[in-house]
Amino acid sequence: MNIKPIKNQKDHLEALSEIEELWDAKKNSPEYDKLDVLITLVDAYESKHYHIDDPDPIEALKSVMDDMNMKSVDLGNLIGGRSRATEILNRKRKLTLEMIRKINQSLGIPTDILVKEYQVKSSKKGTKKTPSVA
Repeated sequence: MNIKPIKNQKDHLEALSEIEELWDAKKNSPEYDKLDVLITLVDAYESKHYHIDDPDPIEALKSVMDDMNMKSVDLGNLIGGRSRATEILNRKRKLTLEMIRKINQSLGIPTDILVKEYQVKSSKKGTKKTPSVA
């Protein structure tokens, strides 16, 4: 087994190519062990060099709603009314802790995403940055 650290993009691409070749390796074989190690190395490299930030809470909510073919009325039934849901989706109201809990339990959006700060439109022109938990 000739495995080396992934130090640059060339090493990364070579490791990905080797993973593709080993993908169908049988469990408990030397090839499978090599595949497992390579996947671990690639994961570590990608986590360090291709970090993706968590999404904005409202964008995450909209995305999950879209995936589940939900409308604002469906969200309203979950969090306490269609107008409240519309205000949340239009960033005119912050998510409350109770709403976050219900959304997490019903839609599976992680709470660490839902509690992130995000832009809420103020009653005046423009936006202000406020915490997402009331």
